[in-house]
Amino acid sequence: MKKFIKIISICLLISIITLSCNDDDDTAGIVIESPTAATLIFPENNTVCNEGTIVSETETEVLFQWQEGINTSSYVLKINNLNEGTSRNINTLSTEFSIRILRGTPYSWSVKSVGSDGNESTESAVWSFYNAGLPVENHAPFPATVVSPQSGSSINQGMISLEWQASDVDNDIASYTVFFDTVNPPITEVGTMSSTTTEVSISSGLVYYWRVITTDEIGNASTSQVFQFVVN
Repeated sequence: MKKFIKIISICLLISIITLSCNDDDDTAGIVIESPTAATLIFPENNTVCNEGTIVSETETEVLFQWQEGINTSSYVLKINNLNEGTSRNINTLSTEFSIRILRGTPYSWSVKSVGSDGNESTESAVWSFYNAGLPVENHAPFPATVVSPQSGSSINQGMISLEWQASDVDNDIASYTVFFDTVNPPITEVGTMSSTTTEVSISSGLVYYWRVITTDEIGNASTSQVFQFVVN
């Protein structure tokens, strides 16, 4: 009898171990796929946003919309005021969100898709638009954005090219004025040009700051954020 009970106990123990291994195998087989990037819909890229509800002389309520991403449980709507260099991040479960923004102001926006586990995320494209203000015949250009060298990067000394990009809903950009210095904000003017690149000389061990003023044919101007980089 004791021998029979011992055999039964051993069989039960083997069964438990087998079930435990199977559970582990099932868990190990689960693959959490990364979320895909959301597709932006509205406000459209490089346009004047005339839609929305005017709530005051200074603000409009605009509905931001995008197409859902696959394997996504939530979103983070990112809105940047390009004049002030400030940003807002809004968490939402929906594929649209209505928010008040300043009239007569350029913005950029994007959406981050967050996966079901909350750890993985994917960024959408970044779009820019000009939120319409009081009726005007011509709009100021969008502030220039950096192309190279990327802000916060480290590069080697010598001659380098500063490169940026800019756009204007009226498509009438006339010139760019570049300020380049070792002080922040930069005060030394490199020159005024029609191209989006210029050559400068940099020395080892220094931090450089630069910004671009974009001017259109009417005389409207916008100033970029201050970009910086370190020289090895």
